Amino acid sequence: MLITGGAGFIGCRLSVALLAAGDDVAVLDNLHPQVHPTRTVPRNLPDEVRFVPGDVAAASSWAAVLATVRPDAIVHLAAETGTGQSLTEPTRHANVNVLGTAAMLEALEHSPHRPGHIVLASSRAVYGDGAWITNEGTVFYPGQRSAAQLDAGRWDHSAPDGSPARPIPSVAGITVPEPTNIYAATKLAQEHLLRSWTQARQVDLSILRLQNVYGPGQSVTNSYTGVLTFFARTALEGRVIDVYEDGEIVRDFVFVDDVASALAASVRRPANRLVDIGSGRPTTIGAVARIVAEACAAPPPVVSGRYRHGDVRAASCNIDTAAGSLGYEPTKPLTDGIAAVLDWMPTAAEFRAR
Repeated sequence: MLITGGAGFIGCRLSVALLAAGDDVAVLDNLHPQVHPTRTVPRNLPDEVRFVPGDVAAASSWAAVLATVRPDAIVHLAAETGTGQSLTEPTRHANVNVLGTAAMLEALEHSPHRPGHIVLASSRAVYGDGAWITNEGTVFYPGQRSAAQLDAGRWDHSAPDGSPARPIPSVAGITVPEPTNIYAATKLAQEHLLRSWTQARQVDLSILRLQNVYGPGQSVTNSYTGVLTFFARTALEGRVIDVYEDGEIVRDFVFVDDVASALAASVRRPANRLVDIGSGRPTTIGAVARIVAEACAAPPPVVSGRYRHGDVRAASCNIDTAAGSLGYEPTKPLTDGIAAVLDWMPTAAEFRAR
């Protein structure tokens, strides 16, 4: 098994699961300093993993890894993340996410060995704000919130006639993807590239659209990789958590071990599939901030009304398809997951070094 970006937060957990099942695991990762400040292989990546340093977008890195690794399956985790960062660094995101995926496919095209299955860790971001429904039951797609709307503090979408509306949890294959930021657009481009190539070459493709992944091991210093981790760091330092908009932003937080289990199950069951991976239990950013602050005896969170362009108002999903296709069943309730993060964070070297 080859995992791109496998020295990251999710990849380390997935490596443990695959090794436990008896797989030979290799990892391609460039140890980017935004995720790995010390540029060293993380301690929680098992010693049994074959680590290959390299850039997913570089042909030379693919030549090096495919010279020694003949993967039965590739789990493609390597990606630049971050809604706000993608707006200011679009070239970087397109290079890693889009060109990196194309470089992988080109290398496989010229390799004497091709995997039978590729698993892509895609993102809930591809939906944008997804589908909303009026009180009368009419479904519509509101698209991206305008700067004028955000400046006016009109956080929720309204129906086309101006009446109230509410968001609908996404359903892969039914909810139409409508990215509202550059990161999301690059993730959807990954899906299109992989679908085109795998169909032509008769390779199975599993696309798992992940909701907000969190848990011990997530980067403490990278503010673009997880709002819950950022909240935990802020509260543990005794500072006030700044909650954006009106605190009612909706997210589906899913624990990293549940995500690793879903990816491992997908590897075990080669197929052409498109599924959403989340907890299936949406919550608000404000509620999470209050839980974290109270657990840390930190000051109460403050709702600031600040916002980020490209952020979606609501993101959650229906996990029925994943349950049927993968036997997926999330096991970690949010309160238990938050407790696990708060127990772990003071032991993290990045946190202690701050």
